Amino acid sequence: MFEDPLFIVVLLSVVAVAVVLLIGLGGFAGGGEFNKRNANKLMRLRILAQFIAVLLILGFVWLRGGAD
Repeated sequence: MFEDPLFIVVLLSVVAVAVVLLIGLGGFAGGGEFNKRNANKLMRLRILAQFIAVLLILGFVWLRGGAD
């Protein structure tokens, strides 16, 4: 499965969502100027990254689902 390029792209998109989420949570927990400047931007970026990740996951399942 790890030799499938589409699977690797899906995996990278999920990791990207996790990274953006963790940066947002760290900024929220720390508060301060970083959180005031970037909270909404990070939330929008996370939602966009999640949307792309879900589309890629659905595409992977659709394309590779019947390949038994």
